[in-house]
Amino acid sequence: MSEKIKFQKEIAIKTSVGILFDMMTTPSGLSDWFCNDVNIDGDIYTFFWEGSEEKAELIRVSKNEYVRFKWVEDEDPSTYFELAIKIDGITKDVAIIVTDFADDQEEVEENILLWESQINDLRRVIGA
Repeated sequence: MSEKIKFQKEIAIKTSVGILFDMMTTPSGLSDWFCNDVNIDGDIYTFFWEGSEEKAELIRVSKNEYVRFKWVEDEDPSTYFELAIKIDGITKDVAIIVTDFADDQEEVEENILLWESQINDLRRVIGA
């Protein structure tokens, strides 16, 4: 198994930290922009998309800072996806930092486009 490529994408988003954190961690928030529906059973989140579902384990969460998930079916123990909130110390502008992994550079580029599309959906939902 080849080593996956870690990538990050920072995207500015005009909203409050509390609203953004709820959108990243609650079933109602996640189903508004990330997937069609979410079920939570303990630390296992089941994400539903049109005709498919994926399970992810909640690895870490820090209120109003970040949430980290690990896809259950991903056999690589070092991979995860994380949504982190960044606040500029001077301007107080808010950004979301997405950390994810891909198999190759082409997949990195595809995944960045997918995350940008997802974050644009998030912006639309919260009116940012």
